[in-house]
Amino acid sequence: MRNTFMKDTRPPASARSGTLPPFPSRQMLVLAICRICEPIAFMGIFPYIYFMIEDFNITEDKSRISVYAGMVTSAFTFAEFSTGVLWGRLSDKVGRKPVLLTGLIGTALSVLIFGFAPNLTVALIARAIGGLLNGNMGVLQTTVAELITAKEHQPRAYTIMPVVWCLGSIVGPMIGGALARPCISYPSLFPAGSIWDKYPYLLPNLFSAFIVLIGVVNGILFLEETHCEKKLKRDRGLELGNWILSGLPIFRKCAESRDEKSKLAEMEAEPLLDHDEQLPGYQTNENSPENSPRLRSASVPSISWETLDLESGQEELNLGISRIFTRPVVLNIVSFGILAFHTMTFDQLFPVFLSTSPPDQKMPISLPFKFVDGFGLDSKTVGIILSVQGAYQLLINMFLIPPVLKRFGARRLFQFLAIAYFSLYLITPYLVLIPEKYRMVGVGVVLVWKCTFASMAYPSNAILTADSAPSHLALGTINGVAASTASLCRAFGPTISGYLYAIGLQTGYSGLAWWCSAIVAIGGAFVGLNIREPTNRTEKKTVPTNDSEAGQPDTSQVSRPATSSGVTA
Repeated sequence: MRNTFMKDTRPPASARSGTLPPFPSRQMLVLAICRICEPIAFMGIFPYIYFMIEDFNITEDKSRISVYAGMVTSAFTFAEFSTGVLWGRLSDKVGRKPVLLTGLIGTALSVLIFGFAPNLTVALIARAIGGLLNGNMGVLQTTVAELITAKEHQPRAYTIMPVVWCLGSIVGPMIGGALARPCISYPSLFPAGSIWDKYPYLLPNLFSAFIVLIGVVNGILFLEETHCEKKLKRDRGLELGNWILSGLPIFRKCAESRDEKSKLAEMEAEPLLDHDEQLPGYQTNENSPENSPRLRSASVPSISWETLDLESGQEELNLGISRIFTRPVVLNIVSFGILAFHTMTFDQLFPVFLSTSPPDQKMPISLPFKFVDGFGLDSKTVGIILSVQGAYQLLINMFLIPPVLKRFGARRLFQFLAIAYFSLYLITPYLVLIPEKYRMVGVGVVLVWKCTFASMAYPSNAILTADSAPSHLALGTINGVAASTASLCRAFGPTISGYLYAIGLQTGYSGLAWWCSAIVAIGGAFVGLNIREPTNRTEKKTVPTNDSEAGQPDTSQVSRPATSSGVTA
């Protein structure tokens, strides 16, 4: 029978008091430390992947190196695609924290095997292991969505993870470029014939594995579960972390602060009503201690109706596929996949583009499309360029993106970027035609352009996806499917672009891969223009905070969003 006492006709407490819930700074910091491990490991290979493939002696045709480099990049994302939905569904059942920690452990194992890879086959297996065991992209988005319960906090929250990725994008390429082939770069420290000579790409991967290990320890000790049911269970790792912090005077206040789990446990400890007393309008077949609602007294803080509406919560747990993947959700996932395809293509192809040497024999140029040339930069220079790119991206994510998101809104901003993105790929290949002394200026302009667009597009899409979800209990599944879709697109992107780049170098059309990315971006614009403003999921109803408030009459009608169709009105 329907528990009708759950219905509320008053506006939210936050609206009455004008206050916002506090921003979960501590947990966002813990998540950020876990997150930074992955871009360090993922981006760290880009400065040296061209030379690693060259050292494998697979082909004497240097124009084919981009094909194999694309395969190595795609191995991770293909594998990630195959298990992304599984990890998302698993996180809905066992919680977010175990899945996040498993992903980090998988990343550590992957980079260690990759560092010892003697040939292309082992390198591909290593990358595939990392992808199979890592579903963190979607689960992280779900965790952030569950931590952030106020729309006002969204622009700040959804730009933190891109900021962290930028930090990793600075450290990863810098370390990868500096530590790869140490016997060549630092012969006095790493003599020939040592293990560093036999495995020239082991050192940067050992560094990555160490960083990931720090992330695992951080997650075990300080990461709180956010799943609405699993967070009520005891977490011995978190208890150990709080005990450690309590022994450090500077962190003692953090250890003493109660998390949501302890507050809810206290609420369960004391009944508000006698066993035989019922709330007005609440009727059941039996009046027994087992069936009596147990809530804490008037001092209890506001509680979300989503937590208390038992029947609705059960319905949301049993949402079918058609009710979860509504048209707005599907459009956002498709947009995310297309965005992942062409941005990943840029990330993988641009370092290869910079590393490609000019042809030995100049090919005839016939503008606007037929031309071939190269930069011929070494791994250290490429690493420095990518690190500078990460530094710029960090700054704009901290100071530019949040106010821009607030000013224009996620949907308008995302649609503008979707329309304008194709021009970036249209222009990039022409950098090789700039006079040599001005080339690096052109590279800088393109990287600023790319970083600005990507830094705005990803958080905009994440906000739209979270707000379009029919239920917060389905976020793990939705973000798992979104992550799998993005992984599949990221897998095809580098592989296809690698083949197209090789074909372009052989035929004289070196911009072929870039222009194909422009066509894909145009397709993304058509999809993005069909996205509509979602009803915000973060606006929740609350229980009255005191008895006097509960007794006040209120004529306003605030109805609960309908879940029968899977879409809020």
